[in-house]
Amino acid sequence: MNRSMLREKIFELLFRVEFNPIEDMPEQEELYATTGDVEFSKTDADYIRDKYEKIAEKLEEIDAAINEKTQGWDTGRMAKVDLTIIRLAVYEIKYDESVPTGVAINEAVELAKKYGQDGSPAFVNGVLAKFAQ
Repeated sequence: MNRSMLREKIFELLFRVEFNPIEDMPEQEELYATTGDVEFSKTDADYIRDKYEKIAEKLEEIDAAINEKTQGWDTGRMAKVDLTIIRLAVYEIKYDESVPTGVAINEAVELAKKYGQDGSPAFVNGVLAKFAQ
């Protein structure tokens, strides 16, 4: 699986945080890995789970950073898809040195085009541009 596909799978798993209590997420991780349309190699499954868990550990910090950068928006008002995409990209920008900022933003915009609403790509790009400065 290439990095874009892995990122998309991480997004799909991270999106479940919006609908499940954090204590249920280990079960959700297992369900995600064993059901669905794509078979994961052990390496890919480990990568997805590891990165998801690293992001989940920092959700409060990530949300605080998003709320600090956005004017007139906070994480409670954002569409859940957009918020999940932004969380993933902010993690990559702030904490994952293996992902260049431009790549994190571009990949987030592509996810927003695929999963978001009409205005999602522009919104996601606008929020993440504040992290690139």
